Amino acid sequence: MGIIGKIVGGTLGFALGGPLGAIAGAVFGHAFDQEDPVRSGARAHDGLSGMEKTQLTFFVSTFSMLAKLAVVDGRVRPGALDTIEAFAERDLGLAPRTKEIAFNIFHAALNSPANFEAFARQFHQHFQHRRELLEMMIDIMVRVGSADGGCTPAQETLIRTALDLFGMRRARYEQIRSRYTAAAQPAYQILGCRREDSDERIKSRYRHLVQLYHPDKLAGQGLPEEFIHLARDKFHEIQAAFEAIKKERGMR
Repeated sequence: MGIIGKIVGGTLGFALGGPLGAIAGAVFGHAFDQEDPVRSGARAHDGLSGMEKTQLTFFVSTFSMLAKLAVVDGRVRPGALDTIEAFAERDLGLAPRTKEIAFNIFHAALNSPANFEAFARQFHQHFQHRRELLEMMIDIMVRVGSADGGCTPAQETLIRTALDLFGMRRARYEQIRSRYTAAAQPAYQILGCRREDSDERIKSRYRHLVQLYHPDKLAGQGLPEEFIHLARDKFHEIQAAFEAIKKERGMR
């Protein structure tokens, strides 16, 4: 059972604090109210383990930051809700109840007085020593923004704000962004390479990405179970891109 199922089931309490804690309290507080008051009250004091807190922080951060991206121009962009629903269903494979919770977080963040930077700052405070998860969050924001008709200049500004907070190089961001733009070299873009790069450069990039996005490694870093489906898809995409380039070049 993922972290969301455990919390909704009343088997775990939590205390995140900050703007993310306010969102979680608004969303999950109602869920606890639906449980038997004696049963849920007793279990709510069990609290989260360190890993469970990390998983909850990632989950709440994702849909909170996506909400602020969706409304960055002063209104929710047309098609934004459909894009988030597709991300929840296709990319994450969320069960109906978990998807409902994700949308509750999304809507709570839309109405929150906290801004995008506040959510991004708290996310970085928790994950500053987990570079893989910082990069995964940037990847998610670019993926969803690109699917919603392409990122607007205002959305690009917010994502770059997160980049600066996370201490991520702009060159790495451009590599991530290139995966989601129409181009003639998709396999090379997935690896963050160019057609003119050497075989050794391509192999090096492949080894780096395989290590970065391996689902087991990300799970060990605190990626929620609900996001492992996405991590596996990305891992297979990287492998397929490398195999395509190997075949094209006759590499061993």
